Amino acid sequence: MTFNDFNFDEKLTEGLASMGYLKPTPIQEMAIPIILAKQDVIACAQTGTGKTAAYLLPILNNIIHSEDRHLNTVIIAPTRELAQQIDQQIEGFGYFLGVSSIPVYGGGDGATWDQQKRALEAGVDIIIATPGRLIAQLASGTIKLDQVKHLVLDEADRMLDMGFYDDIVRIIKYMPTDRQTLFFSATMPPKIRALANKILKNPQEINIAISKPAEGILQQAYSVFNEQKEKLITHILKDNKFTSILIFASTKENVKKLDRSLQKIGLVAKAIHSDLEQNERENILREFKNKQLSILIGTDVLSRGIDVDGINLVINFDVPPDPEDYIHRIGRTARAATTGTAITFINPQDQRKFFRIETLIGRAIEKITMPEALGVSPAYEPEKKVAFTGTKKPFNKKRSFKGSQGNARPLK
Repeated sequence: MTFNDFNFDEKLTEGLASMGYLKPTPIQEMAIPIILAKQDVIACAQTGTGKTAAYLLPILNNIIHSEDRHLNTVIIAPTRELAQQIDQQIEGFGYFLGVSSIPVYGGGDGATWDQQKRALEAGVDIIIATPGRLIAQLASGTIKLDQVKHLVLDEADRMLDMGFYDDIVRIIKYMPTDRQTLFFSATMPPKIRALANKILKNPQEINIAISKPAEGILQQAYSVFNEQKEKLITHILKDNKFTSILIFASTKENVKKLDRSLQKIGLVAKAIHSDLEQNERENILREFKNKQLSILIGTDVLSRGIDVDGINLVINFDVPPDPEDYIHRIGRTARAATTGTAITFINPQDQRKFFRIETLIGRAIEKITMPEALGVSPAYEPEKKVAFTGTKKPFNKKRSFKGSQGNARPLK
């Protein structure tokens, strides 16, 4: 199948060809015909599968065929970074179509608010907004959503995790019931399905490789002691085999510490975290995207907010706390049918967490032998209890413990 098979407007088809879009990805192949048919969609697709274009292309095709141009589409995203990236994609496609868009998000100064307000008052085809800022603009009377034809919730699971459920419901009350709603999520827990049932009408459901990393990712892991981690990163990066590297740590403090350590050993790296001003974060992301910066360090917030092609190595300095976060982290590499490598450092305390990840993806991840120069590594024994230093609660034999697949798993 090619994009010509969708019978898009000629201008859109020509634009896709000039941008190098030749064959649709599986999520695009499945979602685009349904959206063109004006049906609601609930789609579960892993990161890096092309889901943004899956909903943007049919919406853009609809807009350029509209006789009465007004605010046509509202896309709600959990973070300003994702809102900006979606807007950039619309700008790329919209260059050929004359479709206008604006990202609406908080975190800036008063000038940012005024700029967004003026653009909204002037009129646009598409708004890409974070929930809080969109509610603020609605409350000010700047915009009305009573003629919106399409509502898109992108990364819906992330928005609910961030506590935006009430905001989303409130925004929807401003919209007509006669609209098309498109619901995209990387995971589909019960609370997501509950929201979907509330706001979608007879939706078509699409599932693409739920909770599975992309096939092009080479997944590896090292069993390590904490004091070996920084030396191991130096060992991995010293041969310059990787040119675009993303390193994840589980806390802001670890991100800052790792940034200082890499700088000391002469590696050109930058960290992105909440203590930086918004313009500083945007500048660092721009440098990384433009290949002016080869190593970027961040927390799990970054795993949902960065969309950069060509990342060929992801390092999990810490095992992520949730197995789903692992999927999002390593999904930053091997995007759009490319290949990449993901390496995780597992200390003894994190072995059970990593075993839950292996259970979720349905296979064991290759464990690499520690280089002799870095010392002896701990054995990977996730079933073995690790010394616990906190206060234990009494064990209740009636309580069940569920693994990631829902199977009862007793503590050993």
